[in-house]
Formats: sequence, C-alpha cells, structure tokens
Amino acid sequence: MTGRMTAPGDLGRRVIRRREELGLSREQLAERAGIDPGYLAYLEETPASPTAETVSRIAAALDAGVDDLLGGTMDLPPGQGGPGPRPRLEKLDDQECLRLLSPGGVGRVAFNDAGGPAILPVNYVLHDDAVVFRTAFGSPLDESLHTGVQGVDFKVAFQVDRIDEANREGWSVLVRGGAHHASSPEERAAMETSGVQPWAGGERALYVRIVPSEITGRRIRNAT
Repeated sequence: MTGRMTAPGDLGRRVIRRREELGLSREQLAERAGIDPGYLAYLEETPASPTAETVSRIAAALDAGVDDLLGGTMDLPPGQGGPGPRPRLEKLDDQECLRLLSPGGVGRVAFNDAGGPAILPVNYVLHDDAVVFRTAFGSPLDESLHTGVQGVDFKVAFQVDRIDEANREGWSVLVRGGAHHASSPEERAAMETSGVQPWAGGERALYVRIVPSEITGRRIRNAT
C-alpha cells in the first residue's frame, strides 16, 4: 500500500477526537502507529496526503476503520459492524443515567402527533436535573405538545445513546416525563441560563423542559 490518499482537513479532527477518546497523547499514538510524532502533528493540524499505509497504521493504532478516519462512514447509521465476541447487557441506575446525560448533546424526543408516533432530534442540556431544549413556536414540538390547560403537560419520552463502533460497546438512557413549555417570563429567564444552543439555527425561542418521572438505562459491554 504505497499510494497516497487525499486527506481532507477533517482527517486530523477525527484522529484527534478518537485519540482523546482513548486517552492517548500524540506521542503515544505515534509510537503505536510506528510513525514520527512530528508527522502525526502535521497530519492532525493541516490538510495532507498521507500514504494509504500511514492511514492504515493510524487506524489500527486507534482501533478504528480507515473509512471512519476518512469520513467514508459519515452518512451511514451507526452500528454497521457485528456484535462483540462476548457482549453483556447491564442495567444502569438513576445516578449513572443522569451522569451520562449531564454533558448534554443531541437526544431524541418521542411523542404523538396527529399522524401517530413521531421522533425528532434536539440539542439539549441537563439543567437542574431536567432535560431542556429549544424549539420554534408553531413547530411540531410546540403544537403537538401544547395541551392548552394550565399545569397539564403531555408525557413524552427522551432518549440519548452513545455507540463505540470500534469496541462494539455502547449505552442508552431513556427519560419519561411531562414536556413543559416555558410560558412565563420567569420560566423563560430561568431556562435561558441553561445555555442550550440548537444546531438547526433559526428563531427557536420556545424553551421546553422535561422533568424525569422515570429514567432507565442500559449498557452493552464486551466481557474480557
């Protein structure tokens, strides 16, 4: 494998992200891959055209696929590979579920609308032990979840997961609770302090809070 690959700038970002997930320094990764640390720094920081052999070495050192580093699996659903050799399913307690939720990120809201069950992704944060996200007035997460009755909220499900493709492990957390729309200036001001920022952009001034009435989680590990 001596040909060169066109390595987009995202290659370096993907290498850094995976390296940090594994807790490796740049020097440790370079040693694992058998390449010069200075060249690894160059690959991480600038667009480059490394040889296919170099990319293959780095991928193996990161327990990742070449396509993963080059973005070839970017538009594919996660979990394309088979299960690990000895998978074990564990139940998570409430505190562990909240710990996993606490960094925030992207989760999915499941609810019923006029057409039946629906699921939509949202950017969220965990604020005062409640899931907080923003949506647009008039959106499905506004109209379908607005009861029109003071103090009465529709119950929804909220799910977050994380999949480790390389190790065939992962976890998922499911929250059930009422979806409460911030309607008063005091409520809106309190939720604004959460700092949640939707990736979708646009005018998303409606804050919604889900206070867990039930929280469950599972983790898949591979036995050693």
